[in-house]
Amino acid sequence: MGILLMIHSILRWLIVIVAVFAIAKFALGWLRGGTFKGMDRGLASGFSGLVDLQVTLGIIYLIWDGIATTGFPAFRIEHAITMIIAAVVGHLSARWKNTEDKIRFRNSLFIVIDVLIIIFIGVARLPGGWSR
Repeated sequence: MGILLMIHSILRWLIVIVAVFAIAKFALGWLRGGTFKGMDRGLASGFSGLVDLQVTLGIIYLIWDGIATTGFPAFRIEHAITMIIAAVVGHLSARWKNTEDKIRFRNSLFIVIDVLIIIFIGVARLPGGWSR
């Protein structure tokens, strides 16, 4: 079970790296009036996919460790609910797939920023927060 928690912990930093890249790409696209191309769609999908994978690993760990050892303390349930909300918000960019490129860049930028804020809150709910 320790390996699952380690993967879950490492994956969060990959999400942060992809998010920083996505923020830069979407901000430049919005400000410069670029065209929302395949790479941009892939970046938005990859970001939400990584968040989905993180939530899936977290739920597996929550259930497995909760049943096996620690039970289900409130902070873990709060963390899980917050992260599920982050995953849902991460998929909202699909709502604007038929809008003009400038709006799509702007909305995708704010989606990534919102997801990062929600993730920050969710991790802060854990004992030790980001220092874990």
